[in-house]
Amino acid sequence: MWKKKSLFAAIVVALMMALAACGSKSKETSSPSGSEGETKKKIVVGTDAAFAPFEYMEKGKIVGFDVDLLDAVMKEAGLDYELKNIGWDPLFAALQSKEVDMGISGITITDERKQSYDFSAPYFEATQVILAKENSPVKNALDLKGKTIGVQNATTGQEAAEKLFGKGNHIKKFETTVVAIMEMLNGGVEAVITDNAVANEYVKNNPTKKLKVIEDPNNFASEYYGMIFPKNSELKAKVDDALKKVIDSGKYAEIYKKWFGKEPNIQRLGQSS
Repeated sequence: MWKKKSLFAAIVVALMMALAACGSKSKETSSPSGSEGETKKKIVVGTDAAFAPFEYMEKGKIVGFDVDLLDAVMKEAGLDYELKNIGWDPLFAALQSKEVDMGISGITITDERKQSYDFSAPYFEATQVILAKENSPVKNALDLKGKTIGVQNATTGQEAAEKLFGKGNHIKKFETTVVAIMEMLNGGVEAVITDNAVANEYVKNNPTKKLKVIEDPNNFASEYYGMIFPKNSELKAKVDDALKKVIDSGKYAEIYKKWFGKEPNIQRLGQSS
């Protein structure tokens, strides 16, 4: 009787050990180490979907030029990703805390930002412009002296305004460019400084607002957008390689024409690298 019980117990223990080994092996194969047959890590990408035509909400989805370009680049790189709308200021905080792996949101590459973040190769050339009412006497940036200007907080629009006129209450900062424009329409500011593509898109989509876009190349230099990463990110090299392939293949030009109705100047992007 004792021998039978002992043999039965030994069999039970052996079975339990075998099951434990199988469970351990199952966990290993589902870990995101990147080996063949194992689960790939999903790349989390942050954005501020209030910057049409680059990223904005439409029927509950994030759409725009940046969104289409990101999709093409990530597919080329073979990376699984998720795009999250987290806002402008929170995006930079999330990059520093590594809550997101990268960001895309019409972000201008600047020397100051390079101290805290890594950037991809440039993917879009932009410049600051003035958005004002059609009857405004403003003809160039210098005409804004002494006037109240609206900008989106922590953007190169704010930097451009402060470079020309210094810091102070005459420059009002808003959470988004759209809020700054609404303030101008309500008489709270006399003009808004923002990126050219954003200003042109707003005027096109809101003809009844009777606004005009004022270019001033003498006071506003070209800027270049890049995808942004935490400092020393290993992801940057993969994205740069995929971005180059997307540009070289003609896919970039296809996406650009879809959103802006004209051919991109690829040569200018290369010169800015």
